[in-house]
Amino acid sequence: MESLEDTTWDVLIAGTGLQQSLLALALSRSGKKILHVDRNTYYGGAHAAFSLQEAQDWVNTIDSHDGSSSFVDATLKQPMKVPDIISSSIKPTTLSFSRAYSLSLSPQVIYTRSTLLPNLVSSKIYRQLDFQAVGSWWIYVSGDAETPGASAQASSETSSGRSQGDKQAGYLRRVPNGREDVFADKSIDLKSKRSLMKFLKFVGDYENQPESWKSETSNPFPEFLSTRFGLPAALHSPLLALTLTPNKPHDTTTGFALPRIARHLRSIGVFGPGFASVVAKWGGGSEIAQVACRAAAVGGAVYVLGNGIQSIDRVRESLDKTEEEAEESKELVEVILTRGEKVRTNWIIGGDDDIPLSSTLTLHPQTPSDDSKQHDQRRSISVVSSSLSSLFPVLAEGAPPPAASVVIFPSESLSETSSKNPTDVSPPVHILAHSSDTGECPSGQCVLYASITASTENGYGLLDIALKRLLDCAEEKEQPAEVLWSMHYQQQSQRSTFVSRQQQTGSKSSENVLVFPSLALDLAFDDNILEQVREVWQKITAVDPESEFMVFEDRQGFETDANNGD
Repeated sequence: MESLEDTTWDVLIAGTGLQQSLLALALSRSGKKILHVDRNTYYGGAHAAFSLQEAQDWVNTIDSHDGSSSFVDATLKQPMKVPDIISSSIKPTTLSFSRAYSLSLSPQVIYTRSTLLPNLVSSKIYRQLDFQAVGSWWIYVSGDAETPGASAQASSETSSGRSQGDKQAGYLRRVPNGREDVFADKSIDLKSKRSLMKFLKFVGDYENQPESWKSETSNPFPEFLSTRFGLPAALHSPLLALTLTPNKPHDTTTGFALPRIARHLRSIGVFGPGFASVVAKWGGGSEIAQVACRAAAVGGAVYVLGNGIQSIDRVRESLDKTEEEAEESKELVEVILTRGEKVRTNWIIGGDDDIPLSSTLTLHPQTPSDDSKQHDQRRSISVVSSSLSSLFPVLAEGAPPPAASVVIFPSESLSETSSKNPTDVSPPVHILAHSSDTGECPSGQCVLYASITASTENGYGLLDIALKRLLDCAEEKEQPAEVLWSMHYQQQSQRSTFVSRQQQTGSKSSENVLVFPSLALDLAFDDNILEQVREVWQKITAVDPESEFMVFEDRQGFETDANNGD
């Protein structure tokens, strides 16, 4: 077998994040020689999923400043000792062995109308993935909050325990999941129901009614709801929850909110009654990245972990080619890897964290494209000693049991003042709750992923307050919920938005070094990722723009193997 240095590679992909892994999948049937490296010793990049020990190792790496620049300020709290061996005597109230957990650094929901899902099907890797329903969306209502109707305690709400701080006891209120839920919700008065139904009808076809919203694209969404539809303030939070906005209500624009609410509503019922989104089992985006890389390896790609790009020294003219061939081909790029190998390749593709900056590289300036891409996020992961089953009710007859739910603490629910000024409140806290059915924790436990905009004063403190209030509301009397293990960290936001970077040598210039934009810190999968991958795939393969993308036939012998493994 030829060494890395002896092979002239068509493509060198740096990093195994979602973009790079999906690109490797897209190129897996191209016949090109692909070298796929990652300076980390794990797959997934910013979407990596860790066991407890791997999470500890990752925190130590971040602390030593040797890790990914996407993350900083990582700390770990482990009140309980992790068992050294697998034991059937381990109870839900104690931590299990390290590899019983698969904790995602960047958890996301995938809407059922996302373009990712049909691409996973057409590329044939769907058989190696398992997707599970995201069920209820909840908002936390503090005890002193206004309600839109006479009854604050409907059958779709869960409440127990006491709130913390200066708020009265709060409860979780389920966000209506469609017209039937709206009419059945006793906490909404008749007038408000009519206004809400009018809005839901509008948002289902908002693109064809530009006269109703185009002039208010940049206006705060709550103002739009009040002035255009007469919706009371108490109904703003459920609708804002569906946008997954990281911003304060006043900073969430109408142009940002409408397509996101439409995305949610249009996704309900696509794969079954009641739910609009799914999560990938065993670690979310990390599992998708690993399956994509396995498919690329079957196609001949060579994988090397723990070995990234150290430097891109120079661009050389292609060797051993005729003048015509040299004219048609790209120049070869010489790369030195972190283990010292020097390799030659026609193309280099990676992310900001994977391709080092130097005086010969020009990084395009940042141009954020929407509200969700402008803020760092403070995050926490908590393993809880309860299944919190009240968070995962079956949504409709015939619907699958959900494995995840979304809990939103609206801005006003965590504010320590009663100010009416919309700028005085904190940003919302989002908590993605994953049951053991996701494969991320043992039976009888639950994983809670919390996040808030990093610029928030006392951000980690607000995450802890939200977590405590959630446990007060959702814990089961027979099984009190305790935090067995937790980790705090900060994820940095988008730093570049272009997919090309030029390397210049003297007067010559080539565009065969391409850089994916940093991922938006969104709680829902961004379909723009696939567009970025497709653009790079087209550059490398020089195919017709109308060519089918990631549409493959079954490999001979693999379809049977895959089906036998189900």
